[in-house]
Amino acid sequence: MTDHRTVELPEVTLAYREYGTPGAPPLVLLHALGERATDWDGVLPDLAPHHHVLALDLRGHGDSGRPGRYGLHAMRDDVVGFLDALGLDRVDVVGHSMGGVVAYLLAQEHPERVGRLVLEDVPAPFPRPATPVAAAPAEPVSFDWAAVEAVKGQIDTPEPVWLERLAAIAAPTLVVAGGGASHVPQDRIAELAERIPDCRVVTIEAGHLVHHARPAEFVAVVAPFLDPADRAGRSPG
Repeated sequence: MTDHRTVELPEVTLAYREYGTPGAPPLVLLHALGERATDWDGVLPDLAPHHHVLALDLRGHGDSGRPGRYGLHAMRDDVVGFLDALGLDRVDVVGHSMGGVVAYLLAQEHPERVGRLVLEDVPAPFPRPATPVAAAPAEPVSFDWAAVEAVKGQIDTPEPVWLERLAAIAAPTLVVAGGGASHVPQDRIAELAERIPDCRVVTIEAGHLVHHARPAEFVAVVAPFLDPADRAGRSPG
């Protein structure tokens, strides 16, 4: 059963979906730009047997607040505030695309808070040619268009320290690449994995939306990596 809850932080209300057994090892799921917690529904039950799963709506998305101030650092700090509010010292984290950037920024800044890290189709943070942001859609959407503009600018021109500090990530890390059908350059995903000390890459030929296009294959790779019973004396390499 999935419960819908909220947490009040000083600047924003965060909505989240809770699944699994309270008291089990916590697992936080972070969605991509323009998505929401329900994006994980196709894989959430199969990730939950050994975890207490918490799928967030990041600020400006879904049922979370739209404070007007957006950016990847703010989203990272929201996750820290969320963990503090729930009394969670250490969690596993799965992040897709933008959510993966938030996840590795969290693991860089607070390595003691992340047990294991899964990054789905996330490239190393190199500058890329900027493209114009499309006009806001006329019909209502489940996210604040201002968040798209802010986050896209940061991803186009990432801070150099993001790349430098990939080496500071202490969590065993699994990178799930989407293969040739993804719009993300796969060599940049390989570069990300090379710069994280304890990391391996698995490619699932599914395109950028791996957990949507190939949910069973995604779970078959990710669930064993996250299984608390399978950690003693092992690394992901």
